[in-house]
Amino acid sequence: MVTGSFVLVSPGVTMSGQPPMSHLRLPTVPAVKANHVLNLVQQLCLRSIIETKNQRTWDDAAPTPTSVNYHFTRQCNYKCGFCFHTAKTSFVLPLEEAKRGLAMLKEGGMEKINFSGGEPFLQDRGEFVGKLVQFCKQELELPSVSIVSNGSLIRRQWFEKYGEYLDILAISCDSFDEDVNVLIGRRQGKKNHVENLHKLRQWCREYAVAFKINSVINRFNVEEDMNEQIKALNPVRWKVFQCLLIEGENSGEDALREAEKFVISDEDFDRFLDRHKNVSCLVPESNQKMRDSYLILDEYMRFLNCRNGRKEPSKSILDVGVEAAIKFSGFDEKMFLKRGGKYVWSKADMKLDW
Repeated sequence: MVTGSFVLVSPGVTMSGQPPMSHLRLPTVPAVKANHVLNLVQQLCLRSIIETKNQRTWDDAAPTPTSVNYHFTRQCNYKCGFCFHTAKTSFVLPLEEAKRGLAMLKEGGMEKINFSGGEPFLQDRGEFVGKLVQFCKQELELPSVSIVSNGSLIRRQWFEKYGEYLDILAISCDSFDEDVNVLIGRRQGKKNHVENLHKLRQWCREYAVAFKINSVINRFNVEEDMNEQIKALNPVRWKVFQCLLIEGENSGEDALREAEKFVISDEDFDRFLDRHKNVSCLVPESNQKMRDSYLILDEYMRFLNCRNGRKEPSKSILDVGVEAAIKFSGFDEKMFLKRGGKYVWSKADMKLDW
C-alpha cells in the first residue's frame, strides 16, 4: 500500500504479491521527513503506554473515604420486614476503639460520617452515639456528622447535650398511615411513629439540627401520596429508596428477614417518583444506585462489599488500616457522585430558617 511517498510492505512480500527480488528498488523518502515521522510514532506509542499505566494505577488506587456510614450496632427495637442490616450480632466496639477507627478514617480523607444501625440510640440510651458525634465534630472537626434513626428512643435531653455537634438527623418514616407502619414493622408498642416524627422535627428546629427523612418504598406504601405531609415537614432532604434485597440479610436461607413480599418493580418505583416529582427535596435511589455507592462500615469496622448481592466484609481498618481495607469495599465512587452523594452537608453552610 502506497501512502504519500512511503511504501509499506508486508514482510517477505512485494507490492505485487510476489516474493521479494533483490533488484527491486522502493521509493525513498527524505531522511529528515522519515526521522520526523519516526519520532512522532515513538511519541504516540510512549503516550499510549503512559495512559495505559495511569489507567491501571487509577483502577487499582484505593478510593477516598469521603463519606462513610458506620453501622456500629445491628441491634434494633423495630422489626421492619425489609431491613437489610439485621441483628446478626450484638457486638459493639469499645468507645475508645471506635474513636481510634474514626480518627484513622479522618486521616484517610473522611469529610462526613453517618452513624446508623440497627438503632443507634439503643446503645447506652444514646450516650454512645452522642459521645461519637461530639468526638467527630469537636476533636476531628469533620464538616458533617449525621445520624439515621427510627426516632423512637430520642429524648429532648439528648438534643440539649449533643445537638450542637450534630449536623443532620435523618428519621426513617415509610408511611404517614400508622396502620401501614405497623404492617411494615416500623413501630414498638403503642407509640405513634408519625406523631413522634413531628415532635422530632420541632426539636431539630429548636436545637438547630438539619432534619432529613428516609423512606423505603415497598409493596405496602408504593401507592401512597406523601406530597402534603413531606412539604409540611419541610426536610432538607427526603431520601426515597427502592426496597432492596441483600442475600444473608433479608433474603436467602441464612437471612433474618424475608423481604421478597416487599419488593416492587422499577416501573412501580418510577410511578411513585413521578407522583412526587414536585417535591423539591426528593432524592431518589433505585436499587442500581444504592448497591455499590455507599461506603458501609460494620460493627467490627469492616467495609461491606455488596457487589455480589450480599455483604462480604473486608478486614477491619483497625487491623490493616483504611487504605488496605477499602480496596475490598466494592465502592463505586462514580455512582456515589452521580446519585448526589456529595452535597451541602454541614449545617454551617446551610441557609435554614431554624
